[in-house]
Amino acid sequence: MTAFETLMNFQRETGALAQVAGRLGWDQETIMPRGAGEQRSDEIAAMESVLHARRTDPRVGEWLDAIDAGALDDEGRAQLRHIRRSYERTLRVPAKLASDLARLTSRAHRVWAEARADDNFAAFAPVLREVVSLKREEGAALAAGGDVYDAMLEDYEPGATAAQLAGMFGALRPRLVALRQAVLEKPQPRALRGPFDEQAQMTLAQTVAKTFGYEMSRGRLDKSVHPFSSGSGDDVRITTRTNALDPFNCLYSTIHEVGHACYEQNVRQAYRFTPLGAGVSMGVHESQSRIYENQLGRSRAFTGWLFERMTEAYGDLGLDGPEAFYAAVNRVQNGYIRTEADEVQYNLHVLLRFDLERALIAGDLEVDDLEAAWNERFLADFGYEVDKPSDGVLQDVHWSAGLFGYFPTYSLGNVYAGCLHASLRQAVPDLDTQLSQGDLRAATGWLAENVQQYGGLYEPREVITRACGGAPSETALLDYLEAKFGAIYGLDRGLCAARE
Repeated sequence: MTAFETLMNFQRETGALAQVAGRLGWDQETIMPRGAGEQRSDEIAAMESVLHARRTDPRVGEWLDAIDAGALDDEGRAQLRHIRRSYERTLRVPAKLASDLARLTSRAHRVWAEARADDNFAAFAPVLREVVSLKREEGAALAAGGDVYDAMLEDYEPGATAAQLAGMFGALRPRLVALRQAVLEKPQPRALRGPFDEQAQMTLAQTVAKTFGYEMSRGRLDKSVHPFSSGSGDDVRITTRTNALDPFNCLYSTIHEVGHACYEQNVRQAYRFTPLGAGVSMGVHESQSRIYENQLGRSRAFTGWLFERMTEAYGDLGLDGPEAFYAAVNRVQNGYIRTEADEVQYNLHVLLRFDLERALIAGDLEVDDLEAAWNERFLADFGYEVDKPSDGVLQDVHWSAGLFGYFPTYSLGNVYAGCLHASLRQAVPDLDTQLSQGDLRAATGWLAENVQQYGGLYEPREVITRACGGAPSETALLDYLEAKFGAIYGLDRGLCAARE
């Protein structure tokens, strides 16, 4: 075999082992016995040691040096780009540090879940201090003298920098704040009248998942504390959660995770277990989940179809028809939880986390002061106080898992989704007619063809630029939000510069 063929065979084995490791995480979140936690930490740490050894195997460097990139096609060169990037980054992190982080974050997750249930940040703070310390150490190793937070971003959005994201987010904030203020001054649409049987929610969630193209023969839907998607190729699993008083929590969490899952299911089969065989970045990944959830799932056309399914399942919803249902789905109201936030306010939640975690990693904010800093920032941004830690600093799983640099990709994904939605509507002029019939094939097919099938073939911004015919900008998202919510709430068009 050539050096390239040998390298790719080795890579596919590593990729398969990584999928096994990911399945351990899925099991921990869903059906693992409560008493198995300590053992699972050791299992995950052992798998991480094996993966780290493979990713830093000196033969990888020898194979890379022996390959003539000029003799490869575009796909081959893209494989080399990913493998070289991963190899060089992994070499910078000592094996013991990688194993210690895997073991620590597995333990930290359990501590976080218990602290969240008890509304006790003090119980989580000690282990979070350990996580932040090790992540700072890892980030410094990866940065090799450069910006530590930028080095962390590279794991989730290659090529992005904190300065670039701060500029984009700075452009988002003024129009979002103006729109939020204008909307909250208006009367709120009527909410649904419950309760709603939670098993019926899961049954409807299954139906909705299939409607959006999720192949259940290659996946499954379960419940977890924090909804997530796991896996790639022919084994992509998702979770959701239920609330008897809020069926939208379950349904839209499901649609969101289906967006992630469909991305993974639709990557070209030839890329299986290789660096090209998964979503290229978390920002692009989030663009899929957000366009599924919001621009498609919360559209007037699709909610008309969903209203009929909800009525079939629950009878009278206490609303005056599909238009009132559409308004209820898109209610803008005060709330603490990022994952439950409406489209207008969601990015404000993300920007709070982005600023706080940058400060944590830089050493400008210590863990002992994090809860107070969160509460202070939340009050400044949203105008009311956090009522309890599970609604504030303890609500997200990310920091317990050491995922620093992940949060900003949520807002970046929203920006990408705004661009993709504008292009999708041009490509499918009768989109609303199809959505009103519960027919998502043209919409999801366009996304599969223009984004999902390529996996990691192109760099993140290039994926969006190729699909949309221009570089990504926050303008499309802001225009969409102002037009949509301006119409729902009857806003003065001049107040928020809404445009159709």
